[in-house]
Amino acid sequence: MFSSGKIGEIRGIFRERSGAGAFFASILVWGVGAGCFAAAMNNFLADIYGMTSMDRGWLEFFRELPGLVLVFLLAVLHRVSDWKILRIGTLISMAGAALLLVPANKIFVTAFIMIWSTGEHLVMPVRSGIAMSVAKEGRAGQSLGLLAGIMNFGTVAGSLIVAGLFFAGSRLLGQNETFLFRALWIFIALLMLASTASTFSRCAPDVPSRRPPLFFAGKFSKFYALELFYGARKQIFITFAPYVLIREYGMTTAEMALLLGVCAFLNVFGAPLIGRITDRWGYRNVMIYDTVILCFVCLLYGFAGRIFPAKIVTAVLCLNFLLDTVLSTTSLAANLYARDLSSGQDELTSTLSAGISINHLIAILAAPAGGWIWQRYGIGVLFSFAAVMAVCNSLFAMTIPRERRSAETGKE
Repeated sequence: MFSSGKIGEIRGIFRERSGAGAFFASILVWGVGAGCFAAAMNNFLADIYGMTSMDRGWLEFFRELPGLVLVFLLAVLHRVSDWKILRIGTLISMAGAALLLVPANKIFVTAFIMIWSTGEHLVMPVRSGIAMSVAKEGRAGQSLGLLAGIMNFGTVAGSLIVAGLFFAGSRLLGQNETFLFRALWIFIALLMLASTASTFSRCAPDVPSRRPPLFFAGKFSKFYALELFYGARKQIFITFAPYVLIREYGMTTAEMALLLGVCAFLNVFGAPLIGRITDRWGYRNVMIYDTVILCFVCLLYGFAGRIFPAKIVTAVLCLNFLLDTVLSTTSLAANLYARDLSSGQDELTSTLSAGISINHLIAILAAPAGGWIWQRYGIGVLFSFAAVMAVCNSLFAMTIPRERRSAETGKE
């Protein structure tokens, strides 16, 4: 995948014997499993359980609850190191995937997805925190970009696996969708187990954490506010952008998986590039300009069907989905802002977890509210609201002081 020169350049991002290799190997395997899960989930809910947009909104409410209570979950684990939390979260997600093998109604399926989501959310802040901690001074943005790129490379593989499984399984082997989904959940559970095993390394720190049980500080108030805006517009995209393509334009499981695979492949290269751009241009500029572009992305989701002819509107929305995916990587800028304000790794992890809980506070409300708005007023109004959130995000980012950075990128 990389030339020897490129590998040397990547190694130059990290501190010696920091455990970076074990960490990124685990992330790669996690990315494959998460990619399989994301590629199949929307069609699983729509095709197997017949969930409407309103049902999907309510499921998303419960799926995001673990993110809301994340700060309290990490308070219970405040003496546990980031690496151990990474392992615990991955094993919880493994259990959630395995439980989807159990025949169930919508209520139990929602509960199983909540278990997957609990592990996924536990991993989020420590994953970013570890990626920044293993990087050399001035290279944290590149490490976060590489993190996103490797996860997306895993997602490419996962999406192609789902596309291939459902294409070959249904057309060549004549298997029904229920059987194929069950085979997929077993595969994902095994990947989560492998991801956990990958984190055991002599170089991986095993020092108990000294995080406070609960941590909120006034100096992070702007970071918390940015997370509120991010939570609202992010949730609308995660929940309803795929449903626009599936419900309104009839995309199949294989087609949706292929699209997500292309998105992830694009971000294999796009995410590290955004990391380098953020290190060079500064997180403030990235937070301002990415949401300006995002405003137009929102409006296309809502009104493309009225603007473009029917024969090309699906292609336009797929391109819009690709741009949306690249823009999602710029969320690393807020993590760098929090890192600049933090006095140490423990404070950073606590702050990132608090930020995730805060953005989920509005995210769990946005999901069912979005489903209601879609049914009552249509997708145009729903994505217009997301566009307003993007504009608010840009305006608020302008109030952040310009960071003091070395004139030379990556200078130590």
